[in-house]
Amino acid sequence: MTVVVVGGGASGLMAAITARRLGANVTILEKNPRIGKKILVTGNGRCNLTNINTCPTCYHGDREFAAGVLSHYDVKQTIRFFEKLGISHKVEDAGKVFPMSDQASSVLDVLRYEVEQTGIKVIYEAQVLNIRKNTNDKFQLELADGAVIESDRVVLAAGGRAMPVTGSNGDGFRLAQKLGHNIKEVFPALVPLKLKGSFFKRIAGVKFVGTAEILDEDKTAASDRGDILFTNYGISGPPILQISRKAGELLRNGQNAVLRVIMIDSMSRESLEGLLAKRFHHAAGKTLEFSLVGLINKRLIPVLLKEAGISSIKTPAEKLSIGEREKILDILTDWRFRITGTTSWPNAQVTAGGVDTLEVDRNTLESKIISGIYFAGEILDVDGACGGYNLQWAWSSGFVAGQNAASPKH
Repeated sequence: MTVVVVGGGASGLMAAITARRLGANVTILEKNPRIGKKILVTGNGRCNLTNINTCPTCYHGDREFAAGVLSHYDVKQTIRFFEKLGISHKVEDAGKVFPMSDQASSVLDVLRYEVEQTGIKVIYEAQVLNIRKNTNDKFQLELADGAVIESDRVVLAAGGRAMPVTGSNGDGFRLAQKLGHNIKEVFPALVPLKLKGSFFKRIAGVKFVGTAEILDEDKTAASDRGDILFTNYGISGPPILQISRKAGELLRNGQNAVLRVIMIDSMSRESLEGLLAKRFHHAAGKTLEFSLVGLINKRLIPVLLKEAGISSIKTPAEKLSIGEREKILDILTDWRFRITGTTSWPNAQVTAGGVDTLEVDRNTLESKIISGIYFAGEILDVDGACGGYNLQWAWSSGFVAGQNAASPKH
């Protein structure tokens, strides 16, 4: 049995190793000069291998489909797989699993070693232009350099469009379409947001711990808490990335997408109102601007006061009216921005959308359109939250695809 894996990323490497261990003759076609390039940048260079809290609700797209695949290869199996390769692990906040080395390169090292030791052939700088199935049920893969590779089975693990610097430019979608598959519209996910406003360059780089929410018709549609960072185009930080997919959905549907930021979420509005009243009372003789020093980031103060409708930041604190104090309170607890878009593919961590899962067998990841074609990883219409969930999807789907690609027809 010969298996060709298109793409040497996380899911492709797992598919190749799994198929080889089952006795298949495996070749990886990798368009880059080396395999696993995207693995090196995951987890800020530490490789967030998986998450012990992985469950179907951590995913978007077809969750039922994702649940089936994850049940065939779960977090415990993933951790065991890497432990056997030499990666000792540790569990950090929110269930994130990292190698004890804190190096993504060590994860790639052991995967590359396994590829070499098991005799998996890797062809580098191999861009696949077309996949054709012959009358003898063999596949022919035509490469950009004119070479033709023949195989019994093919695993498409060519990734999505996020982080194109790693080679993810949507080639896999093009190949899947040529094979007759429908591609659910793709858009960037786990990505910073662009906001309407003229003051962002003034506060770019300001970071705080707070809560961010996506509002859909004034109702919270997505929410997360943590380090939030203003940028010169809008806003970023882990909570923003987590909720960005919902913003993308709303915008693509032609709906208004609103971001609500709660800068001070460690106390109730009533408690904060009392704190502000006391603070301004004791700030007699100070300007309104200076009276807020020590409460919020100094660079935010002029912008916040202007957004609250206060004309002069040099106004004496004791002259602040109750109405003006209420407006400041509103900004601190309910600052709203119109979302104009997301940043583009180079800033996205994952691709939303992809190969329609209705056209793929959820138990084997084999195409329902062309037998012998299998899918793994980001190319499918499944994407996870930030925190190791997308790599777990890569390992799980890679295992299922590789296992079934190498198995006799059932």
